[in-house]
Amino acid sequence: MGEVILTMKGIDKSFPGVHALDHVDLEVRKGEVHALMGENGAGKSTLMKVLTGIYSKDEGTITYEGREIEFTNPREAQDAGIVIVHQELNMMGHLTVAQNIFIGREPMKGGLIDDGKMNEEARKLFGMLNIEIDPTEKMSRLTVGKQQMCEIAKAISHDAKVIVFDEPSAALTEAEIEELFKIIRDLRAKEMGIVYISHRMDEIKVITDRVTVMRDGGYVGTLVTAESTKDDIINMMVGRVIYEDPKTQSTVKPGAPVVLKVEHLNAGKMVQDVSFELHKGEILGFSGLMGAGRTETARALFGADPKESGEIYVNGEKVEIKTPMDAVKCGIGYLSEDRKRFGIVTAKTVAENTTMACLEEYMKGIFIDSRRENEVAQKYVDDLKTKTPGVDQLVVNLSGGNQQKVVIAKWLAKNCDILIFDEPTRGIDVGAKSEIYHLMNELVAEGKSIIMISSEMTEILRMSDRIVVMCEGKKTGEIDIAEATQENIMHAATLRK
Repeated sequence: MGEVILTMKGIDKSFPGVHALDHVDLEVRKGEVHALMGENGAGKSTLMKVLTGIYSKDEGTITYEGREIEFTNPREAQDAGIVIVHQELNMMGHLTVAQNIFIGREPMKGGLIDDGKMNEEARKLFGMLNIEIDPTEKMSRLTVGKQQMCEIAKAISHDAKVIVFDEPSAALTEAEIEELFKIIRDLRAKEMGIVYISHRMDEIKVITDRVTVMRDGGYVGTLVTAESTKDDIINMMVGRVIYEDPKTQSTVKPGAPVVLKVEHLNAGKMVQDVSFELHKGEILGFSGLMGAGRTETARALFGADPKESGEIYVNGEKVEIKTPMDAVKCGIGYLSEDRKRFGIVTAKTVAENTTMACLEEYMKGIFIDSRRENEVAQKYVDDLKTKTPGVDQLVVNLSGGNQQKVVIAKWLAKNCDILIFDEPTRGIDVGAKSEIYHLMNELVAEGKSIIMISSEMTEILRMSDRIVVMCEGKKTGEIDIAEATQENIMHAATLRK
């Protein structure tokens, strides 16, 4: 590690009802990957938004390359060489990939945008990232994982001296994460300062040099990664040790009835002849690499995307699900992997989002019974330990993990018997993960049934009773948890039929 390139000292920031940052310190050196860790709501993303001019600080100083600075917008930060890759995707779906990457700084030719050069520059960036994305493709047509890789390419396209990665690997496959790590190591070798925000403890040990831990908006301490253990870091984050042992036996009761049966489901190239059953009280894990068709299968089942053929049975009765409303009427709830686009309305309150799927139950004539709505919202805030000043708080002001809890609350309030959880802990810290795992186990103990799509192998092995494995739109394996290993899951996930 080289000399100090960035110092944040005594940074303080408050929003209405929330003291988001309480005199936080951070030091980043050239040629260093510096982890910034803490539970959801600890203030990590807020601190980085203060750094890059998205938010103004109330107190404290920022010193960059030996001089005190304060940016008023992200463009100023970018021009100075500080770039952030946000956890929440900020791309514009109606524009192409290349247009998103170079927006505001497009190459020009004769007074017009040079699309050919722009597309070529984008291809070079993707070559560096070792991924295949068509620069002319509309951003809205890409998966969440590929959109995230475009965010990373956009950040790298700036002549940056400090890059902030805010949960960059949350939607990436293991292979894509390895490629990301190669890029980060190259950037570190060029004496770039890197701030790496992640909840994945194994990543922190592999890629970072030092770790700064935050808790409840405050600074806890900084550790040298090589000299600290996973438990050291977790204890600083949450004040307790969390154990994540894999499940060794199914907890489904013998003879449990089939609550959902899917036969020969087809929906384009990503869902080809998929069949499976879900039993009462079961967590059925869906595993596979990015692009395996897991999310597409869930969306076709839920009626979010049209199916071409196939039959769906709920509690033994054949049902027609053409829209999400049909699915909800059948007692199926869907927690999307992309909460911002499909899960919540960020301009609405916690209470309004909680009752969104069952609003008719809270109506008094043409008016909403706000007292009852607030009561049920408060119940789920307490049950899920959602960090919010109150149920009247706008969801946009919550951290990503707490927004995820609001989405879960919405489907719990609807009291669906079948729940599809698509990447339920994406972008959520170890403490909140443990709470959501506990909640999922409580739900199946009460008789509800869960389909859980997850890209994290440890999550699949910890939570599932059975595992359906997909590859390139087809079901390639079905494994009872008693026989499941990382090796046989990965074998099925790479088995092309």
